[in-house]
Amino acid sequence: MYRIAQDIEKCYFNYRKNFISGTMLFITFEGLDFSGKTTQLQLLAQRLEGEGISYLIVREPGGTKIGEKIRAILLDADNRELTVASELFLFEASRSQLVEEVIKPALDRGTVVLCDRYFDSTTAYQGYGRGLSLELIKAINRFATAGLEPHITFFIDIPVEELENRIQRTHSIRDRMELNEREFYDRVRKGYLELAYSEKRFRVLNGVLSINELHSRIWDEVCHFISVNISKTSAVKKL
Repeated sequence: MYRIAQDIEKCYFNYRKNFISGTMLFITFEGLDFSGKTTQLQLLAQRLEGEGISYLIVREPGGTKIGEKIRAILLDADNRELTVASELFLFEASRSQLVEEVIKPALDRGTVVLCDRYFDSTTAYQGYGRGLSLELIKAINRFATAGLEPHITFFIDIPVEELENRIQRTHSIRDRMELNEREFYDRVRKGYLELAYSEKRFRVLNGVLSINELHSRIWDEVCHFISVNISKTSAVKKL
């Protein structure tokens, strides 16, 4: 399921640079805290660099001068009194700056954009987790991003028990968003899985697999996506 036939992959490598140049490819990584999504994003970036493909890494919240200031507010563990509505609008404000200042210009240049969290995080965390209206969040997400959606969203799925085990192993200081209770994360995970069921761009991956196996599956998915679009592009040119 996850392996690309060698002839298709060869086709991809023969044309990848020409295809990527001037073509938008926006990939997002989603998951619970401590799921390993950031590690997988970085590994994909290294793979792209090795293939000579231009890429840009961005993160949410943050990624711009204003966004990083908002990030500091959102993640500061001392800001426990931050209301749910304030939290939502701060995330969206940071996102709007990131899309306009960074993501859209990069895509217009033909750069592959790899984003560590995007609007699906807001749907999962503030919608399913905090209990805010999903319709409201959908409307605000669309407004903040001007309707810009990823081509591929990798959801690194881990059970909440695994999240708790990883927290205990790391002994790291948790930020405000990582201080939630088990029931909260249960709701967030359920939200992600419901999104994955309804959105074709989602690729659900077992986050308990080894780092290398996860990376291999992600790379196969990216190769497959690009090879399919090469075929579509070639067909249009023939017409």
